[in-house]
Amino acid sequence: MNNDERPTVGKKHNLIMEDRKILSVSGVVDVSAFDEEKIQLVTENGELTVGGYSLHINRFSQDTGELNLDGEICSLVYSENKQNDGGFFSKLFK
Repeated sequence: MNNDERPTVGKKHNLIMEDRKILSVSGVVDVSAFDEEKIQLVTENGELTVGGYSLHINRFSQDTGELNLDGEICSLVYSENKQNDGGFFSKLFK
């Protein structure tokens, strides 16, 4: 995969979790799927799946790559980058 195929934000990827209820993530390229129990993010370091209950995205900026969510966070799981045609938000803003 060359650089033209992978969208980049140009920011480092960081996670800050507060009391397993609030999560701030930087280096987010896209949101590929979400519901109240699972949020799938495409990050600079692979796909990140956040599992839990009553999950809610408070803010997401594709320009800065920052995402904030709240709810009861039970798991954070990384997987390899998957090449796709874009996530939910890229389809929404086409």
